[in-house]
Amino acid sequence: MDPTIAFPLLVALIGIALLFDFLNGLHDAANSIATIVATRVLRPQYAVMWAAFFNFIAFLFFGLHVAETVGKGIVSADIVTPAVIFAALMGAIVWNVITWALGIPSSSSHALIGGLLGAGVAKAGFDGVVWSGVIKTSLAIFVSPTIGLVLALVLVLITSWLFKRASAQAADKSFRKLQFVSASLYSLGHGGNDAQKTMGIITVLLYSQGMLNGEFHVPFWVVITCQAAMGLGTLMGGWKIVHTMGSKITRLTPAQGFCAETGGAITLFGATWLGIPVSTTHTITGAIVGVGAARRVSAVRWNVASSILVAWLVTLPMAALIGWLFLELTTLF
Repeated sequence: MDPTIAFPLLVALIGIALLFDFLNGLHDAANSIATIVATRVLRPQYAVMWAAFFNFIAFLFFGLHVAETVGKGIVSADIVTPAVIFAALMGAIVWNVITWALGIPSSSSHALIGGLLGAGVAKAGFDGVVWSGVIKTSLAIFVSPTIGLVLALVLVLITSWLFKRASAQAADKSFRKLQFVSASLYSLGHGGNDAQKTMGIITVLLYSQGMLNGEFHVPFWVVITCQAAMGLGTLMGGWKIVHTMGSKITRLTPAQGFCAETGGAITLFGATWLGIPVSTTHTITGAIVGVGAARRVSAVRWNVASSILVAWLVTLPMAALIGWLFLELTTLF
């Protein structure tokens, strides 16, 4: 595939990027709604509408630092060609579909990073890798769920102290209302961090084709279409993963759901502000484990949590392998 391509093929590649964004929303709907569904505060069909709305409007609240990291901080912009973008997206999409079909809450974010790395290495070897960005992103695989877990634990302690004189019925009623706030915040964080990854991919593609010049910037139409694609994906819901996240790891009360969502949202807000493309899946899983362990360690189904951890560890290399294979395939045409 030539470095420059015809306009219809460029449109097709942007379409594939938006398909990934849609699948990201579909795959990661569980991150935004699992706790509020598991606690029966909202029915699933209303929960996805709630999450999709806040996913869409996230661009109003955040800068575009994550888009810049993905666009120029994982592989060198100089080696990016349409073939590299195509292979990276296919690596992420194929792995997302596999894990979605199996109900495994893997990371769409790290699938995309892995696909980009695999395609970049196949194109230019390891010299094309921006190691500072890769190391920062890789560390986030471990740091974001840990922060989510710790914050959720702290919030459980704080809320338990604040509501110690309240009756169980009054506390439950209060947290059912508060979960609307925490679910909204988490959906904002999800839309703010995850949609930006596709923005970065589309923008660097446009730069590679000479359609954008000057300093790296994301056009507004790219921002809107990416947020809309993610919102639509969330609206469709990924029910197998919702079940895994909402009830298989631990049983949640409204108070625990509030603490998990709030701890996760704070983590995502900080990462997005710093321009770190973290996994919303990792973050909310860590927070859910945190609130479960706060009750008692045995309340967490550690066999389920450990299988999710394995999925975290293999996502990046598996998506990289698929991305590498797709780039090799493009050389045959």
